[in-house]
Amino acid sequence: MEWKHAIKEYQMYLKIERGLSKNTVDSYTKDIEKLCLFFCKNKITISPININSDLIKQFIYDIAKQINPRSQARIISGLRSFFDYLIFEEYRVLNPTDLLETPKIGKKLPDTLSQDDIDALFSAIDLSHPQGERNRTLLETMYSCGLRVSELITLKVSDLFFEEGFIRVLGKGNKERYVPIHKDAESYISIYKRTIRTHIEPKKGFEDTLFLNRRGKGLTRQMIFIILKDLAFKIDLKKKISPHTLRHSFATHLLQNGADLRVIQQILGHESITTTEIYVHVDKTYLKEVVETFHPRK
Repeated sequence: MEWKHAIKEYQMYLKIERGLSKNTVDSYTKDIEKLCLFFCKNKITISPININSDLIKQFIYDIAKQINPRSQARIISGLRSFFDYLIFEEYRVLNPTDLLETPKIGKKLPDTLSQDDIDALFSAIDLSHPQGERNRTLLETMYSCGLRVSELITLKVSDLFFEEGFIRVLGKGNKERYVPIHKDAESYISIYKRTIRTHIEPKKGFEDTLFLNRRGKGLTRQMIFIILKDLAFKIDLKKKISPHTLRHSFATHLLQNGADLRVIQQILGHESITTTEIYVHVDKTYLKEVVETFHPRK
């Protein structure tokens, strides 16, 4: 079996059997391609069926000089998944990554913004042009609903259920969930649709896409990054932020105001409560207040 053929089959498995998004599939693929590049650079010829743990160790030792432990751990995880697939398909018996030690990494707490930071960021949006109105609407929607950037740019007009107070979100693995939307975000969307979007002619395939660029196509992930980066520069924000920062901030602010962790889990679309629990570590003050307020021996 050639690497190219194995990777192609693996991509189909991730997409169809596991229902992973294109971005996730691409990420898994890049890990395997890094391994192939290492073999090519060192003139090593071996198939994915015959590769052994010693060669994997050589590869990890080589990339460890270039990347941090967190990235190493992610690549090892990606390779382990690939070889598990080959075992599942009965191409192999053993996983050559089983004996690898994953680098120890601390739990990385998400960056968050205060409510004042959020207000300052949104206030810096220039509303004198149509893109400003759109940008305010999309950022308010992202923060109001705790959306991933991929969920924001794929949001459709037909996903809006304002009478019920929800929007429909297509999350990781094409899993659908319904998320409550704040009345302010709902109002901004209504204004944007009525005064801005209605004057844009959508290109074919984007007729139902909510947020459009000036050419009638959907926005890219990079565009959302640029919008936030420019706003952060305008208010001289001394933090490195990304679209995910708004999602982290949304969850942290809900927790600070007394929301139940499992409710936050459902809104964010986390499969496991352990993923949501990271926000508990962000705000230990909240935990202290909960104990002092509700403990029977207070």
